[in-house]
Amino acid sequence: MYQDAIRFVSWVDDLLDGIPKGLAVYHQLDRASTSIPLNIAEGNGKHTAPDRCRFFDIARGSALECAACLDVLVAKKHMVSADSGKVILVRIVSMLVGLIRYTSVSRVHENSVPYCAESPRCLRLRAGLRLRERIGYPHVELMRIRYRKSIIHRQERT
Repeated sequence: MYQDAIRFVSWVDDLLDGIPKGLAVYHQLDRASTSIPLNIAEGNGKHTAPDRCRFFDIARGSALECAACLDVLVAKKHMVSADSGKVILVRIVSMLVGLIRYTSVSRVHENSVPYCAESPRCLRLRAGLRLRERIGYPHVELMRIRYRKSIIHRQERT
């Protein structure tokens, strides 16, 4: 993971060579990309799980910030695609999330759900839910209440 973070810093450095230094995103991306390996290293040097997790959380946040910076550069047409950098970031964030889960047993975690913003199945499910809400099926609201209670009950047990 640390090696991937260093590789991303190198990738960003090459990218920044072609971007004007006057852009705010230039300095933001430089700082955020540097922050990832520094926080990973500092977190690995801590002895308690909460301390380690805090630094791993910061590194994860910096990686997500880098992804947003890349999106800004694409939106401002300073680069065509950020896919190669995001591939590295996905790998880093995935490993950090796994390390955070492994290190902190007391934290509440949710299972990951695949992102499906515009898949046909998700569109059908959302359309069906909107229809049910419009018609006013009472069992839909009852299902929501039961679901919320089950989540609260699960959290209270842990």
